[in-house]
Amino acid sequence: MSYVLNSPQTFKNDALDGLAAAYGRYLRRLPGASAVVSVSAPAPGRVSTIIGGGSGHFPAFAGLVGPGLADAAVCGEIFASPSATQVYRTIRAVSAGAGVLMLFGNYQGDVMHFGLAADQATTQDGIEVRIVRVTDDIASAPPERLQDRRGIAGGFFVFRAAAAAAHREYPLEAVERIAASANAATRTIGVAFEGCTIPGHEEPMFTLPAGSMALGLGIHGEPGILTVERMAAKDLGSLLVERLLEERPAHGDRARVMVNGLGRVKSEELFILYRSVADELAKGGVELTEPEVGELVTSLDMAGCSVTVVWTDDELEELLSTPAATAGYVHLGPFAPLDRQPVPLDREAGSEVDPPEIGDRQLAESGRVARRALMAMAESMRELEGHLGDLDAVAADGDHGTTMTRGMDAAVQAGRRAGPDAGAILVAAGMAFADAAGGASGALWGSGLTTIGAALFGGAGCPEVATLSAAFTAALESITRLGGSAPGEKTLIDALHPFVRAFREAAAEGASMTVAWQRAVDAAAQGAESTAAMPARRGRASWLSERSIGVEDPGAVSLAAALAAVGRVLTVPGS
Repeated sequence: MSYVLNSPQTFKNDALDGLAAAYGRYLRRLPGASAVVSVSAPAPGRVSTIIGGGSGHFPAFAGLVGPGLADAAVCGEIFASPSATQVYRTIRAVSAGAGVLMLFGNYQGDVMHFGLAADQATTQDGIEVRIVRVTDDIASAPPERLQDRRGIAGGFFVFRAAAAAAHREYPLEAVERIAASANAATRTIGVAFEGCTIPGHEEPMFTLPAGSMALGLGIHGEPGILTVERMAAKDLGSLLVERLLEERPAHGDRARVMVNGLGRVKSEELFILYRSVADELAKGGVELTEPEVGELVTSLDMAGCSVTVVWTDDELEELLSTPAATAGYVHLGPFAPLDRQPVPLDREAGSEVDPPEIGDRQLAESGRVARRALMAMAESMRELEGHLGDLDAVAADGDHGTTMTRGMDAAVQAGRRAGPDAGAILVAAGMAFADAAGGASGALWGSGLTTIGAALFGGAGCPEVATLSAAFTAALESITRLGGSAPGEKTLIDALHPFVRAFREAAAEGASMTVAWQRAVDAAAQGAESTAAMPARRGRASWLSERSIGVEDPGAVSLAAALAAVGRVLTVPGS
């Protein structure tokens, strides 16, 4: 458990503040964002690399920022993705004209929030952003589903290779290629002996029977896929290497190995395990180059460890030997000191200073309607907060109601400071929603609102039905791409898809706004109702998918209710 903290709510930011204060020779806080930036970034004309994910994994992610390694890390709450707004601010802060590559583990929240931030940076600022997801965990999906695997400790090698290429001033395409190649060559498997404990809690996230261990653990408190009896280090090393060699590539005659501690397995024990791992790989004819042994990707205080193999070629070997200096990892070498002062980070990219509110009289007609629509949605979410939480608690963590109210309240506040038209207001509201709500809902709603807003930019009068139809279609495409969901998987798509389809059909018939909206709202409500018969296929609810049968999806219900609330605004005279 955690013994030294001020409050669970401030744990992340307190830790980042202390990290920056202690290791200012390597990194500094990005003002106004939950991120740290290397003293060597941004470097004009060079690709910038951003890594990130939830807190609780130190030294990943913030402890791997510094000269020779990542240019920035953006950190979410414990085991939760950072919001798209935090990622977007970090992109703007480190962009230096040659593009940005973002690297993170393959988790739904990270995929959506980093993806939304990349979209915003590209469309709003013209920054070329590429993404490589880490998928090294062999226990999380079979080889034929490599793209579905989680990213765990092997991300260290992927970050290291990409950052080294960027520091050598490779172009963005080459840095992306190297990161993707390193990821494709990396495999990890781990074992847990006892679960971790979230700050502020006294009980671990899972326990195991005495004398047992769990094979195939994750790094967010997931216990593993198979419980077996504990064994001697030589036998454990043999077991883990056997699993890793099952996916040995044709060129797999040379590799680097990392034996990683997850928080409570200490260095001496890791060295014992490494000896066994190295012996087993040597028996298999694998030449080992530079091993890494220590805590590089942890899971708070989890009692566990993992073994990672990255199959290398000459290019990857050279990149992984590049000197680096960070708070959590130092690789010695002829590192050249900076020949300039670090670029100040007190510019707009990291600013959290809110602009003044804009009065309704200063808005275009479309802006006034957009504000009323946001307020109506927020009121609807407050009324449904308890019900949405109950629906979500059946197969997930029960926070959907509070997530939606928090996101909508933030959207309303942002809408009061944006204008003059609906487009500007909805873009601001979408980013604020994503920042405040977090998680999958935050990213999806943020994507939808910002996409609609982008389609409506500059429109002073209320948009025509056909214009809105096109905007809704674009939002559906954006949300579908970001979330990877399809109708029938028990998500908000099951309400959004019929809404967009019905609205588009009504627009084609020349229906009025009121008629088109009502038809679409009815279709959304029916779509939300239909989710009761579906097992969950996406998100946390998918882990207990059968339990969700008979209960409507909270995301579909909240979306349908929000759309109905907007419909009531649109029927008010003068709207």
